[in-house]
Amino acid sequence: MLIDLLKAAFLGIVEGLTEFIPVSSTGHLLLLGHFFGFDDQDFGKTFTVLIQLGSILAILSVYFVRLVQIARGLLDDPQARRFVLGVLIAFLPAALVGALLHGFIKGVLFNPWIVCISLVVGGLVLLWVDQLNLKPRFHDAMRFSLPMYLAIGAFQCLAMIPGVSRSGATIVSAMFLGADKRSAAEFSFYLAMPTMAGAFAYDLYKNLDQMTGHNTAVVAVGFVTAFVAGWFVVKGLLAYVSRHGFALFAYWRLIVGGIGLAALIAGV
Repeated sequence: MLIDLLKAAFLGIVEGLTEFIPVSSTGHLLLLGHFFGFDDQDFGKTFTVLIQLGSILAILSVYFVRLVQIARGLLDDPQARRFVLGVLIAFLPAALVGALLHGFIKGVLFNPWIVCISLVVGGLVLLWVDQLNLKPRFHDAMRFSLPMYLAIGAFQCLAMIPGVSRSGATIVSAMFLGADKRSAAEFSFYLAMPTMAGAFAYDLYKNLDQMTGHNTAVVAVGFVTAFVAGWFVVKGLLAYVSRHGFALFAYWRLIVGGIGLAALIAGV
């Protein structure tokens, strides 16, 4: 029991640190679960999804005042209503694909080989994007066009492949569609709220039978540590990305993916 709780605490920290940066939190958790022996076909993968609630609450706590302002603006502010509509439009593709392919995603794609390959490919893409001389037209996440919100949501579906990174897919697609780095990262935060909450609720509903006393305690520990780690990342990521870009995350992906592939080939 104690060992499982310690593993859950560590994995929760990893979830919180990696959820909002373009390195794939799910990919990291699956690899650690595989090499830690914490990848039971059912609960290990369910745990990976459920502890995301801690990261969701981290965003809500950091953006609480801003979210309250947006909620109040729904009554008399057309821009606030348009932004909420944009977030819902961006959320829909992932909601549909996730519901339709839930079994395939967890049964086939949650695979350490796929994770490692996706990490390496995604790292190369980030390095390429960081070198491009993109000319941003949008500097405020609340002012993207509605078709742009939909396109970002469609690209988010690529993150159904573990190792791709939800934040990476949304940030890169937003930049290609005309957003600057800061607004692209900020919209990724906003879109994470319904996307991760939906994944959490759906997975919990599908796996309620697994929530025994022991498993609930394990998820609770992972949830708490994910919240704490995620809070610090959300507070600092926008400023870092604005100044330094994505090269650090790209190299991290290449290192982790390369080490993972080497370990898998060696039969570890």
